[in-house]
Amino acid sequence: MTETISELLRHASREAVAVIGAITDEELRLPTPCADYQVRDLLNHLYQVVVNFQALAAKESVDFSTTPDFLVGDWRAGFEVETTRLVAAWAAPGAEEGMSGGMGMPARIVGCMALLDLTVHAWDLARATGREYTPPPRVIPALHELVDTMAVTAREMKVFAEPVPTAENASPFDDLLSRTGRDPRWSPKPARA
Repeated sequence: MTETISELLRHASREAVAVIGAITDEELRLPTPCADYQVRDLLNHLYQVVVNFQALAAKESVDFSTTPDFLVGDWRAGFEVETTRLVAAWAAPGAEEGMSGGMGMPARIVGCMALLDLTVHAWDLARATGREYTPPPRVIPALHELVDTMAVTAREMKVFAEPVPTAENASPFDDLLSRTGRDPRWSPKPARA
């Protein structure tokens, strides 16, 4: 039986919360595998995804046109609270059924989009800050299915870059990263003296 979006989000959020809870203020300006984002920018983006996709689970419209600064107060604890709310929102009756509000897409695909961001951006942030990150293996099949469905459109919309070649024996997660345009071997460039 296919796991529900809320179950998958619960598994992914544990790992993401661990990564984000360890990020220090001194690391907020570091580069990330997302070329346009420093750690601070990517944290704000991921925070916005976690908050907005709660509304999408309830078939409400959301606004991604601007990104608020979520990194105020105890934002690490706040992120954990919001991921708990995200899981609960997708566990609500009917959340995975029908079409999403405002996005005009099947609700399960929209839920998987949140799962993809939570998983891949946790890797981005871990890699940027020199931390280990291993996604829960059970989320990978749903993410591969999503990327199979959305890759062409995501590239046209500049959400994904072109695929990065990987080794034949690449892990399923490295293959997923490469299909979203990430280099699984990415590391921060050494600082110039």
